[in-house]
Amino acid sequence: MPLTAYPWHQTQWRDILERRHALPHALLIRGGEGIGKLDFARKLAQSVACDSPAGDGAACGECQSCRWFAIGTHPDYREVLPEVLRPRREDDAPPSERKPSQFISIDDVRNLHDFINLTARGDAGKTIVFFPAETLNVNAANALLKSLEEPPPATRFILVSHRPGYLPPTVLSRCQQLALPTPPAAAAEQWLREQGADNPALSLAHTGNAPLAAAALEDDEFWRHRQMLLDGLAATKPAMLVLAERVRDYPIPRVIAFLQRWTYDLLSVSATGKVRYNADYAKDLARIAPSLQATETVRYHRMLLAQQRMIHHPLNARLLIEQLLLAYQALLRGQALPPI
Repeated sequence: MPLTAYPWHQTQWRDILERRHALPHALLIRGGEGIGKLDFARKLAQSVACDSPAGDGAACGECQSCRWFAIGTHPDYREVLPEVLRPRREDDAPPSERKPSQFISIDDVRNLHDFINLTARGDAGKTIVFFPAETLNVNAANALLKSLEEPPPATRFILVSHRPGYLPPTVLSRCQQLALPTPPAAAAEQWLREQGADNPALSLAHTGNAPLAAAALEDDEFWRHRQMLLDGLAATKPAMLVLAERVRDYPIPRVIAFLQRWTYDLLSVSATGKVRYNADYAKDLARIAPSLQATETVRYHRMLLAQQRMIHHPLNARLLIEQLLLAYQALLRGQALPPI
């Protein structure tokens, strides 16, 4: 069965297949996180390499080339991802205590040298995908720039980016760009229902209407963590030290994200009467919001944003959770927020 893109990318899929024989040597696919950009890039690469494409140019899914793609061993295709996103294989060395890198390094780019200089199996040439492209560190971006300025024969580069503004202008200027849209809410909800999601609207609210990211939230642990934390925040007699003990082992980025969305909703209820993220706690938010000082709530929200930018730095996670929750308690009591 021929490959196809997600329903919300059909227009872009048809357009790119029509010019698959004249693709640029460097293509930047950009758009919101969790909407299916990497899937689009992979299917495009597979369709270009397919031995027996369908009438519209989409990969057949059955030929030898497509079978190689299915098991991740196509000789003319490579993906370059930061270490933290790479899937582990059975023959990998045991993980070290060092945290995996969140960036694509210059060594990752240099390691493509032999691949680029090999003769391609087919006439379609070779494809290299970088994801997310904005994780290229400065040296890696400069190394890639050399290939973009002097494209090697029969090789195309596809950069997939959530935040293209983070890429160097010199790299951006050498790429033809393709913007993929975030789907309308109704289309995203319908797709999630077809995947078996229990509450697609709530999942989409937590992911900025990104359906793939929302599908990944169909995880009992995520929703258990959320309920435990939000029940504590919404309690009529909040006990933040008790709550801190209950959630002390939750991932810090998740706790901060929950708190950010909660305080955003408190501000939104005060200003507009509307809830964006936590519709299932609308009554609690409406009860709490009028008692808060808007300026202090904004300060607390900005404090959370500052912590979000520092979550990958070494810190005492349990102490930070306790401090953030005690600051929220001070907010509820109309007290000055303690420094964190």
